[in-house]
Amino acid sequence: MKTLLALPGALVLVLALPAAADAPQPAHPISTSFYTGTWYEVARTPNSNQKDCQAPTSQFAPARGGRYLMTQTCRKGSPSGASKVWKAEGAIVPGSGNAKFKAKFFGVVSQEYWILDTAGDQSWAIMATPGGNYVWLMSRKAIMAPAEKAAALGRIKALGYNVARLEMPKQPPA
Repeated sequence: MKTLLALPGALVLVLALPAAADAPQPAHPISTSFYTGTWYEVARTPNSNQKDCQAPTSQFAPARGGRYLMTQTCRKGSPSGASKVWKAEGAIVPGSGNAKFKAKFFGVVSQEYWILDTAGDQSWAIMATPGGNYVWLMSRKAIMAPAEKAAALGRIKALGYNVARLEMPKQPPA
């Protein structure tokens, strides 16, 4: 069976795999401001369809009825490489404290994501699929400060993910 997953910065078609373990529940509610502006992908679980995806971003914008629009961009080969763009419409899962959302691609394919944790100021976020197979570190800045990045990766590890497996896509210099 094939499942369509929208990953920050890229749309991915992967074989559905049984989860090694379910993702942990989100640590706390988040502000709806999470769903506005640009997020830069700092780290991700590797997958074949994001191979050599550099400078990945997800841009969120409000839409009608409490929904939002999401534009994901991935550049092939380098931060200045040719871009691939995917668009989706999303909605916050009711009763989730704004920490879970569903994105719909092509008007028919839906994928749920959980915001497992954020910095207190929402400068970074840890996002995962509910099955625990995929995790991403997202930042409001293209380049995170080394200490901040180390702390966020430590949190990912504490949540049970193997940080040694994560890819670190290149972002353009600040």
